[in-house]
Amino acid sequence: MRENKKTRVVCGMSGGVDSAVAAYLLKEQGYDVLGVFMKNWQDDGEGCSAAADFEDVKCVCASLQIPYYTVNFEKEYYDRVFSYFLDEYKRGRTPNPDVLCNAEIKFAAFLDHAKLLGAEKLATGHYARTGGDLGAKLCKAADKSKDQTYFLCMLSKAQLEDAMFPIGGMQKSDVRGIAASLGLSVAHKKDSTGICFIGERKFRDFLSGFLPAQPGDIKTPDGRTVGRHQGVIYYTLGQRRGLNIGGRRDGTGERWFVVGKDVQSNILYVEQGETDALYARALLATGMNYIGGRPEGDFACAAKFRYRQGDQRVRVSRRDGGEYIAFEQRQRAVTPGQYAVLYQGDECIGGGVIDKVYY
Repeated sequence: MRENKKTRVVCGMSGGVDSAVAAYLLKEQGYDVLGVFMKNWQDDGEGCSAAADFEDVKCVCASLQIPYYTVNFEKEYYDRVFSYFLDEYKRGRTPNPDVLCNAEIKFAAFLDHAKLLGAEKLATGHYARTGGDLGAKLCKAADKSKDQTYFLCMLSKAQLEDAMFPIGGMQKSDVRGIAASLGLSVAHKKDSTGICFIGERKFRDFLSGFLPAQPGDIKTPDGRTVGRHQGVIYYTLGQRRGLNIGGRRDGTGERWFVVGKDVQSNILYVEQGETDALYARALLATGMNYIGGRPEGDFACAAKFRYRQGDQRVRVSRRDGGEYIAFEQRQRAVTPGQYAVLYQGDECIGGGVIDKVYY
């Protein structure tokens, strides 16, 4: 413990059990720990429960006997993350703001703030691990069901060198067990889900406040009109709920799925059943981030195209200003705006935004 006592670490405190146990483990290892709560969104009583989360942070830090602070990044978040989020939806795409938040806010603006506080490292409660020289490799968590490397894929090598993930080698059940044994108030607090700034509100209701609805036709690919949508940007590929076109007598009786969006013409395209239109053979990813540098030439690896997905075998090659990622097996509902994240074994080698999909 003594060798760490002069090393200051800022631990990002969210008000949840994961960051609470991360802070506890760091203190047990002898680090000089500061708990810092990051506020990214104006809490209007409906969205993020920032005030309640900060109360949990204060309780945890008091129990652990570590100092705590709060820092406001609302402007940085709006400029670097939320504006991009809205722009992508205007284009009819489905962005993932959590990936961008990690790269642009938590491990950029927040990391800079941590260094101003005299910290050598920034720790978070992410389920991930670092490895290699100086911790510059990003590796999957021990608890594969909680692994969050997908959301960290856009971090740079330098950002990872300054990062610590204290619970990355643990199972979630053990994290909760430690919190309970310490009597921490967040030991049994539910995990946060969904997008922070939307909170408990319905997604469509939230988005309509920034991008008003433009109702239009729902059509089949052969041009048959089968219903009306509330705004083409509100739907995502593969979606089947909320279409309100079930029970038609002129169909097959199977469920309807979104298979395409034409933002310019304001048309939502649907088909019935698990058709070929839902399954892609390849994608083009742009803005690729390779944490340790791009492998030479064409290469094979594994990939994920959404968070809750097992590794899929792919082959990667340069094409059209991006990375052409061909699938060994066709993939369902690959969605522009989301991230293609690449892996070699347990190591996440990077990722990029899905720009085009090939069927």
